[in-house]
Amino acid sequence: MLTERQLAAYRNDGFIVIPAVFSEAEIAELRGVTDEFVGNAVKVATNDDIYDLEETHSAADPRVRRIKAPHNHHPIYARASRHSAVVAILAELWGSVRFDTGKLNMKSAGYGSPIEWHQDWAFYPHTNDDLAAVGIMLDDFTPENGPMLMIPGSHQGPVHDHHGPDGKFCGAIDPQATGVDFASAVPCLGKAGSITIHHVRLVHGSATNLSGRERRFLLYQYRAADAWPLLGFKDGIEKFDSLLLAGAPTLAPRLASVPVRLPLPPAENQGSIYENQRTTSRRFFEPAGERAVAAE
Repeated sequence: MLTERQLAAYRNDGFIVIPAVFSEAEIAELRGVTDEFVGNAVKVATNDDIYDLEETHSAADPRVRRIKAPHNHHPIYARASRHSAVVAILAELWGSVRFDTGKLNMKSAGYGSPIEWHQDWAFYPHTNDDLAAVGIMLDDFTPENGPMLMIPGSHQGPVHDHHGPDGKFCGAIDPQATGVDFASAVPCLGKAGSITIHHVRLVHGSATNLSGRERRFLLYQYRAADAWPLLGFKDGIEKFDSLLLAGAPTLAPRLASVPVRLPLPPAENQGSIYENQRTTSRRFFEPAGERAVAAE
């Protein structure tokens, strides 16, 4: 399904955007379920096992920034996580595919929270780095509504320290100390139904949505069958193998010579990357509220 140009771009840049993978009907279905979840958030006052809320959330004005593990909470999200086209694309990259987990990040118009620069690899290192996140655009992604920003080629570089001054994991790098050229960042833009695929070691982040348009991004994490989590899999081998989507299970993890830094001691604030990053004082992106919503 991938062209030679797309394969080369993924290997060289560490990410690609593929248009029109999900149909209009599939996107409409996903949006409808998402609207239901946001509507039900009026009953929730604090973060829980399903919702990660904006700090300005209230019952009168529900503001959800993440639905955690959406595939566990609705069959339509579960079906999207196993979309045949997505599995086929990843199988081309690795030969086998195992599902990991997912989240739905939502940047609502005018206040959607930023995510500081980071590498997914810092959160869940494995025995090899044949891992990627697939993002499904539920809305059109424009330069103004906080699209994901990628640093091309950074997946071939170092694994940066994601710990704070106190020595605890904080899920964000120090933008002043890494030597990363943030001016080279490329936004992932596309129409609803497009997907992104980015390598687990790629440096990326996203700015506040200061536009008047929503930006909802359904993200699923995948790995090759022979990539095993270094911090273990608490639910046992049967559950681990039940997540296999393509290829054969194996009890022989592939050990690759890739740099690793464990996310320990754990972050002071748990629950999501938003909570992890609360403790970092080394911010790059402007938070919501510091300037007016962009005119549409």
